[in-house]
Amino acid sequence: MTFLKQVLVRAARLQSRIAFAEAADPRVLEAACRLEREGIATPVLVLDPAAKHGHAAACATGLECVDPSTDPRVEELTDLLVTVRAKHGLSRDSAGRIARDPLAFAAYLLRTGAVDASVAGAVRTTADVIRIALWVIGPAKGVRTVSSAFYLVVPPFRGAESEVLTYTDCAVVPQPNAEQLADIALAAAEARRRIVRDEPRVAFLSYSTKGSGGDAGSIAVVREALALVREREPGLACDGELQGDAALIAAVGDRKAPGSAVAGRANVLVFPSLDAGNIAYKLTERLTHATAIGPILQGLAKPVSDISRGADADTIFHVAAVTALQAEPAEPR
Repeated sequence: MTFLKQVLVRAARLQSRIAFAEAADPRVLEAACRLEREGIATPVLVLDPAAKHGHAAACATGLECVDPSTDPRVEELTDLLVTVRAKHGLSRDSAGRIARDPLAFAAYLLRTGAVDASVAGAVRTTADVIRIALWVIGPAKGVRTVSSAFYLVVPPFRGAESEVLTYTDCAVVPQPNAEQLADIALAAAEARRRIVRDEPRVAFLSYSTKGSGGDAGSIAVVREALALVREREPGLACDGELQGDAALIAAVGDRKAPGSAVAGRANVLVFPSLDAGNIAYKLTERLTHATAIGPILQGLAKPVSDISRGADADTIFHVAAVTALQAEPAEPR
């Protein structure tokens, strides 16, 4: 069974309720209808009070619809926003306007357990999605850095079967420092256990392998991040700094990083910058005809995904299914 099929089967067993905050978008409606039709999840469409023209199409689907402009829970969300943003000077009037934003209301449904996950980003920006998620849901316990990952289903390149690689971070943190890079790696490893259900082998990538490029600049950041991860989770298989070929190809890894438990076997690739991660995932997707699923946000207290504004209905469908799996307990280690 392929990875994507496994995702759909597992998501169907969970029967999650997933909020969609962009119900006026045809791609979102197509994906939501397919989730319902195939029994993968129960979509909850959050209507946009500012886009009344889009209500008819959403309501015509027969799916559950929620309208923040008439829902009494908007007052509870307003109270919450006033509380969490009080020190930033947010007035009650402004909080009330934000509470009627479908993005904020979808996040509140998730916070209160009315839904199990939230998917947005087909229309709204990454900054919008993450800002509201941090205000309403907040980071997971012990997490200081919210980041993202793509799951790339790539053709066979070191065996007979296709593989799933985690690329992180490709959408959120532009220039992570060592602590942020460590947070990103740990969040990606934990998310992979839930989503892919295998043991992560984490490679901190660089233009250098084990000192071949010196020890300054980004190399020093990568090494510090590796040390922090080893201190915080000693049992996690991780290594760095590694060049891409040393991380992925056994023959190269054996030469460049002999004795490494990760070199040549990595399945989680931690990029030193957003530039590197974003460029790499797009090149991998286009040059190898890989399937890229994401970006999946990681490090939040509850599952939220920020899809690309260029996503098609099929991508939104699969991202929603993957997002549902984030609410599932991790496999025992």
